Amino acid sequence: MSASPRPDWATVPNLITLLRFVLLSPVCLLLLDGPDTLAVVLLLVWACTDWVDGMLARALDQSSRVGAIIDPIADRIGLAAIVLSLAVAGLLPWAALVLIVVLDVAMVVLATGAALGGRIAVSWLGKVRTFVLMTSVFLLVAAAAWWPDLIPAAQALIWLGVVLHTVSGIDYILRARRAPAAGPAVEAPPSPR
Repeated sequence: MSASPRPDWATVPNLITLLRFVLLSPVCLLLLDGPDTLAVVLLLVWACTDWVDGMLARALDQSSRVGAIIDPIADRIGLAAIVLSLAVAGLLPWAALVLIVVLDVAMVVLATGAALGGRIAVSWLGKVRTFVLMTSVFLLVAAAAWWPDLIPAAQALIWLGVVLHTVSGIDYILRARRAPAAGPAVEAPPSPR
């Protein structure tokens, strides 16, 4: 008697990604109230789930098509909601929020088909951008909670993340527009999942 194959969506990494969606509301509510220790901790947990789900997908050999789709969606929605919360709380300039969201929408509209079709992949610049942007958001929240004098330094780092986000996003869109109509990407897959 053979075991039935698991459905594509039924993976531990996908469960972790769903946890990221669940954590988003309390993180944003805490940020709106003014960051405190609990906000810093939950934001760190939220951010780490992005790394953990990819690591588990590889370690458990549980890569899935569903994971490849929902992981970047969780990243984009999560980042947009968090930076919106920080802007409403007065910690992030609205211009930074607008640049991040407009570019994310442009990437979704202009590059999603190529990414899902495997014709383009995440670049090293995209990975650096994500690291810098998420680290700067975390440092901004930590500064607001514990060291308010460091808020301007964290905001400057956010602007570096926004610049990298812009350059990486434009590169992503251009690569998607130039990608052939069919055929796999030369680099890594669009998501570690």
